[in-house]
Amino acid sequence: MTFDPETLGQSRSDLAGVLKNERKRAGWTQVRLAKRCNMSQTRVSNIESGKLTPAIVDVELILEALGAEGTVATEILALARAANTEWQDHWGSQRRGLDKKQNELARLEAVTTEFRFFLPTMITGLLATPDYVRDSLSRNSGDMSKTVAKKLERQQILMDSSKFFTFLLTEQAVRWPLASPLAMAMQLDRLASVSRLPNVRLGVIPLGLIGPVAETPLSVFTVYDRRLVQVETHTGALILRDHRDVSAYREDFERYESHAVFGEDCRSLLGDWSMIFTRQRQ
Repeated sequence: MTFDPETLGQSRSDLAGVLKNERKRAGWTQVRLAKRCNMSQTRVSNIESGKLTPAIVDVELILEALGAEGTVATEILALARAANTEWQDHWGSQRRGLDKKQNELARLEAVTTEFRFFLPTMITGLLATPDYVRDSLSRNSGDMSKTVAKKLERQQILMDSSKFFTFLLTEQAVRWPLASPLAMAMQLDRLASVSRLPNVRLGVIPLGLIGPVAETPLSVFTVYDRRLVQVETHTGALILRDHRDVSAYREDFERYESHAVFGEDCRSLLGDWSMIFTRQRQ
């Protein structure tokens, strides 16, 4: 199906209304539907009131229980898909203030236990030095001091031993000269330092791999537990909550992970590349 970015994430109320109408059409109570779908009555009520966005599998269970088929079922599932997908455009984030986006990420990180970052193009803010953060924001207009401060503040979450992080970076992401040679050398040293944290697994996929790699990286993405995936593009971010999307990205991550080097081998590569930047400034 084709999505209109303006409607993504805004279909919860429409979905709630059609599900409620289908239940009433079937002559069922919320209690009866909840029992049939192995849900609580409260969950059904929250779905029908729009307080809760149901997963696609929940909608499928409800439709099956109510006997909804054909065009009706197809249209309702399309609504469910749209309600579980959100588009955050870059210009909208700029208008609101990029520091507000950092607050949203901090709230999401607070409720997440396992993080998977796939970084084929550049280094993420959680791993970045202050110079790298400032240079990564240089194309944005206006005062970026609050956004820089928020990005650096978020890095404290790496010290939370109850959370676990896996960062996969391609060699291109690590070596792309976003900042000056000295700043890049310091950035690579920072990566090596973070890789020693006990709750952090940091790997690099080198270009000089032995053997072919069937997968082709398309975009930066982050998987938050099994809750959602954020896929970043040049003009915004796509938020996917459908469990099938989350599972697909987790599987992609595992395939990329099999090509990465970790531990001392990774730090050795980072050290070599850092020395290259160091020599460039001499």
